[in-house]
Amino acid sequence: MRYESRANHQSLPGIPQSEFKKNTIDAYRDTLSKFCDEFGGRELESLSSEEVLSFLTSITEGTKQTRYLHVKAFFNFVRETLNQSLQNPCDTPMIKKLFRRAKVNHWETVEKEVVDEIIFRTTNPRNRLMLELMARGGMRVGEVLNLTPRDIQGRKLVIGDPKSNKEAEVVFIPRKIANRLREYVREKGIKPEQRIFPITYAAARLVVKKAGELVGIHLRPHDLRRYCATFASRARTPIEIVSKLILRHANLSTTQRYLGKISDAEAIRWIENLYE
Repeated sequence: MRYESRANHQSLPGIPQSEFKKNTIDAYRDTLSKFCDEFGGRELESLSSEEVLSFLTSITEGTKQTRYLHVKAFFNFVRETLNQSLQNPCDTPMIKKLFRRAKVNHWETVEKEVVDEIIFRTTNPRNRLMLELMARGGMRVGEVLNLTPRDIQGRKLVIGDPKSNKEAEVVFIPRKIANRLREYVREKGIKPEQRIFPITYAAARLVVKKAGELVGIHLRPHDLRRYCATFASRARTPIEIVSKLILRHANLSTTQRYLGKISDAEAIRWIENLYE
């Protein structure tokens, strides 16, 4: 069975046009037009998965997963309406793996009351400072562990050799935390070039894990960083501030993925506050 190339076809197999937006139909039409240009006149049964994979990777319009879904839908349509024995080359494990939908992470956000209780119940000064720098300053655990006294500049912490590959970044922290941090350095006699928290990554993760166990939750260092961003966002901090100053992300889309899901109770509370 052949699929003839028709550049100006009005209906598209596999897509009920009344159910989709014009942009979706145009994108589907564009992919199938290119498919026709590449394989017009060929027997569909003769197309191998390698040929289809080569075609999918050769076209650049749209996302790769969208292009894959267009071609897959076309073969499924032909199989369901014209040739039930047709094998869909898009169904091979290799192609499905290459073009599978990216997993979207939805993190559960730790609520403010829980974080406050965790910090309050952490009596070890070192551990409490580490938790606060992650939860109030949005710092990564590695950034906390690499801090030295010379990085403290008032209410700012200078992060050398940051993850962004910049020469340095600046973290802004609350005055109370900055004061306690300087006092801790003074009491411990930590020299300017020495690490303030000279423990390993594994030990730091264990500190956070045990802090979470105090209130009966599983807690990881990055949960505190995500909490910092979500709390700031819910406190009506502009997203640009959350992104550029708190999380220090290069773009807003990365920040938006950090912001946690909102529970029904939280949504109701915000709506009530909005219209009071």
